[in-house]
Amino acid sequence: MLGLKLLTDPRWANIAENNLQEILSDHAWCEQKAASNAIMLITQNPEYEDLVHELTAIAIEEMQHFQMVIDLIKERGYTLERERKDDYVGRLLKFNKKDGSRNMAFIDRLLFAAMIEARSCERFRVLSQNLKDESLSKFYYDLMVSEANHYTTFLNFAKKYSTDVDVDKRWKEWLDFEGELIQSYGTKETVHG
Repeated sequence: MLGLKLLTDPRWANIAENNLQEILSDHAWCEQKAASNAIMLITQNPEYEDLVHELTAIAIEEMQHFQMVIDLIKERGYTLERERKDDYVGRLLKFNKKDGSRNMAFIDRLLFAAMIEARSCERFRVLSQNLKDESLSKFYYDLMVSEANHYTTFLNFAKKYSTDVDVDKRWKEWLDFEGELIQSYGTKETVHG
């Protein structure tokens, strides 16, 4: 369904499980950044009433996920670590087109968000299926479903509001780029690492 070119090796879940404090801290910051991205899209595109409504709900939900992960960190006796640069997201951001029309930049930002949600959804699926800890497995299954909904929301808005972008063609370019990019990741205890 997601169209990703390369799936995560299930052994990545073992890397994550061997350092839960690290993966949970990274996950918390991913949720916070997802909320910030939704808010940024709202502030730059307030004329789209349905987008404002839907992305406000996503921003709230992402912050609720942030709180859930923070609570999980505390319950397990861990400490939230400092936010670190997400190289994967940074490299995706550089793929955004910046030299076209305002609409092109808007659509690419929506596709950027859809791509991150798609990969996060896929990573949460790997965790839900491969973690030995049943409560964490269920936690990641529930979040996987949420991320899939976010992915389709961003992709659908890109299709709805495109005026000068062939969204299907551009989405294929995103999938191809991410398929090459992700080959460099999957060895660290971070959501996208």
